[in-house]
Formats: sequence, structure tokens, C-alpha cells
Amino acid sequence: MKITLLAVGRLRKSPELSLIDDYLDRFAKSGRSLGLPPVQVIEVEDKRGGGMSAEAPLIERAIPAGAFVVMMDERGEQPSSPDFADRIASLRDQGRDICFVIGGADGLDPALRNRADWQISLGRMVWPHMLVRVMLAEQLYRAASILAGAPYHRA
Repeated sequence: MKITLLAVGRLRKSPELSLIDDYLDRFAKSGRSLGLPPVQVIEVEDKRGGGMSAEAPLIERAIPAGAFVVMMDERGEQPSSPDFADRIASLRDQGRDICFVIGGADGLDPALRNRADWQISLGRMVWPHMLVRVMLAEQLYRAASILAGAPYHRA
């Protein structure tokens, strides 16, 4: 199993990058004993500023073959943290790779969204795509904590 976080845009040294690195490091440590590999981060960038239609082929090429594709989209399902953890565990048990996709500032091209195996939302509000990376990294760590029975998640 491989877990990929595929995002549009490059994060330079920033508070967001520090948070993402911290949560993904925590995930790698907690996930190891659960059979969850460290998350691989892939960043793609359309330097011409063509928006979601120009970003779509870059994303499509970067999605690992055969991966279960999870698109982050405000129109998606809003799973609870335990439901999110259960889905990750189920995919792990099936030996499936997972690719989480975060679009750029304009979101994801509709044709690309239709390719998703699962579309999820972090709420009905729209979030800056850089913060979505932080929140997804935190939810991955929370999922590992839930699966491990650790006290981090208190519902």
C-alpha cells in the first residue's frame, strides 16, 4: 500500500509547511505499527496560470496507476473522523493504494472530479487549498490515532 497526497502548488517554507510536516511525521510514526506507510507528497504546478483546466492533465498524470482516488471538494461527502479512519483501514486491508487530490485556488476540473472514487469535503465552507493540506494531514494523523486506539481523538 502507498498513500499519496497530490496537490497543486508548491509549498515553500511557511507555517503551513511546518504543520503539514509535523502531522505527516506523526502519521508515519503511528501508522507504522498499523501497516500504514508514510505519506508521499507530490506537488504539481501550472506555471502559466491556466487554472483548473490546465491543472487537470498535470494531476491526471501524477495519480499513481490503480490508486483509490480521493478528491477534496466542497461538494463531497462529509465523513466523520472515525468513518474516515475506517475507510483508510478498509483500503489498507484490501492492499489498495490511496491518492488524495487537492486542487488549486480554482478547485478541480469537473471532468477530473468525475474520475474520483470518493469525493470528500472538510465542511460546507470553502478553505484555502494550502490550509486543506494542513487539515488533511491532521485528519490522516487522527485516523491513525483512532485505529491505534490512542487518546488523541476524543469524540
